[in-house]
Amino acid sequence: MSLSSQRILVIGGGFSGMSAAIELRKHGAQVDLVEIDPGWRSYGAGISLGGATLRAFRRLGILDAFLEHGNAADDVHLHLPSGHRVATLPTPRIAGADVPGGGAIMRPVLARILAEATRAAGADVRLGCTFTVIEQDADGVQVTFTDGQRRRYDLVVGADGLYSKVRETVFEHAPRPRYSGQAVWRAVLPRVPGIDTATMWMGPQIKPGVNPVSRTEMYLFVTEPSPTREHVDPATFADRLRGLLDGFTDPVLQAIRSQIGPGSQIVYRPLEAMLMPRPWSRGRVVLIGDTVHATTPHLASGACIGIEDALVLADELAKAADVPGALAAFENRRWERCRMVVENSARLGEIETEGGDKEEHSRIMRESLMALAQPV
Repeated sequence: MSLSSQRILVIGGGFSGMSAAIELRKHGAQVDLVEIDPGWRSYGAGISLGGATLRAFRRLGILDAFLEHGNAADDVHLHLPSGHRVATLPTPRIAGADVPGGGAIMRPVLARILAEATRAAGADVRLGCTFTVIEQDADGVQVTFTDGQRRRYDLVVGADGLYSKVRETVFEHAPRPRYSGQAVWRAVLPRVPGIDTATMWMGPQIKPGVNPVSRTEMYLFVTEPSPTREHVDPATFADRLRGLLDGFTDPVLQAIRSQIGPGSQIVYRPLEAMLMPRPWSRGRVVLIGDTVHATTPHLASGACIGIEDALVLADELAKAADVPGALAAFENRRWERCRMVVENSARLGEIETEGGDKEEHSRIMRESLMALAQPV
């Protein structure tokens, strides 16, 4: 199938949606991208990325921009609360021998890099706009938009995230996001000496970690058990976050703790996940990214598998004789990998909240990183 004759709509301007627009444009498709937020903003602090994500960045053409504005490093260090290192998880250099096996970047910075690449690729980006009606027939999809326009497409890609309106509209019985019983805190802090790569401390139930996001900054992430969803007053964020680190005696982590204050860009988020059963498409509408496989952050691979979806979808559309065949092949390639990330991440969270077996935790992380290093 020649993509140069295809008109494709991407609904949602997050990481997976932008990646889909970029890759589909490379194959010659005419791509519209609509994003409901008129400011095309990305919220949050840092985001940790594994080697598989950096491999995807290389294909998208944004790896150099990431290396310039983010931070790349090898290995993940695991410590006890005292600071004693109990393991170092190797991170294979799967993006190339010249690229470290992982890294991190500020989430808004990565969003800006992808947004610039989306526009440069030639996608027609319309901000402050989304769909109101999706109507399908055998040959295409008619979409009505909030700005009053109506356009016809050969394919619609739903990439509008965890609370997807596309999923709700097209799959009326789709599962809802499920709260995990765990919450995460994130903050942005100056880098401290000795923190050159992702580093975590394995407390009985609290797991802090840090990852450099640039030459001068790092981000702190702390997961904690929270049996019910809780609203936390932002005025208490700094005190609450410092308090979570009280039981950790490692001088390095205490130095990090001392830097937490009102200017630390603290974000608190209850962790939710969702794995939608197959199929992920209906007719000529297909879902990708968090829309079908939202994961908790324990494997630092949520963005990765969403971006990979975009690359594989473009691959299969370019290879297949027709859209239905392409969507079936896309789903067959993606299901097991995405299932593994969602379910293994959930198990890691359970071990942490239950104070479970640290050896099992390390084993799951090691096996998952090895699986993610395999070809997509």
